[in-house]
Amino acid sequence: MSNAITIDRLTPTIGAEISGVDMSKPLGNETFAAVHDALMAHGVIFFRDQDITPAQHKDFASKFGHLQVHPFAPNHSEEHPEIIVIEHGPKRKPDLNNWHTDVTFMQEPPLGSVLHAKIMPETGGDTMWASMYAAYEALSDRMQRMLGELTAVHDYEHVFGKSGRLYRNQADGKMQSEREKHPPAEHPVIRTHPVTGRQGIFVNSSFTTHIKDMKQKESDALLAFLHDHVKQAEFQCRFRWQKNSVAFWDNRCTQHYAIADYFPEHRQMHRVTIDGDRPQYQPEHRPN
Repeated sequence: MSNAITIDRLTPTIGAEISGVDMSKPLGNETFAAVHDALMAHGVIFFRDQDITPAQHKDFASKFGHLQVHPFAPNHSEEHPEIIVIEHGPKRKPDLNNWHTDVTFMQEPPLGSVLHAKIMPETGGDTMWASMYAAYEALSDRMQRMLGELTAVHDYEHVFGKSGRLYRNQADGKMQSEREKHPPAEHPVIRTHPVTGRQGIFVNSSFTTHIKDMKQKESDALLAFLHDHVKQAEFQCRFRWQKNSVAFWDNRCTQHYAIADYFPEHRQMHRVTIDGDRPQYQPEHRPN
């Protein structure tokens, strides 16, 4: 690691703040490796004082993979469709305040996202992240084994569909087109991280509709337990934003929650999301 880069852990479980990285400049190999390794180790990493342009934002994120264009969220511009604008203020109350993993309704959900704070309220508007490694490891061995055998179905309809809480009056033709591109996806309830090899819970209250091959009441009860379980404070870190702060999280092993405590003040964020791979479960070897 470069001697100029320092990493300060936020909690023993998740999160670290990094200094010595300038996102307005191209990442060298050594800096890229340091940032990548910190993300793998801590799940979410934070940077301060990154006064970057949309192009520089995209350049940084693209070092870690191909950038995604979100099918429903409002984007920055025709020039920068990969950047989505997350904005709330006097005319629109915050509406993202639930624990979730991003875009798991896709067959290949994102690797992660890079979020840049553009306009922040005087106070409030923090974001929390939770480690799905820690949530999994806190379960009993018997529960871990049972969950490792299960598959969950993920869908966007009750979030971005016409009856969903984030529906933004999309044209019927677009909705039909996106449904054809994104039918309900099936993912393992427990996911093995493709880089670290660690196991983590991979269901969330935004997009997971049910567990396959279970009766509805059984599925509802088990998902309710898991959604409640991942909220434990011991699995979490909390980040207080400032203008030009950046968060980079691994979507494969975390959930996050944007705290809606700042209405009617103005908060604007720019987010770039990096394509990922199809979730897999590879059970660990267990001694007899």
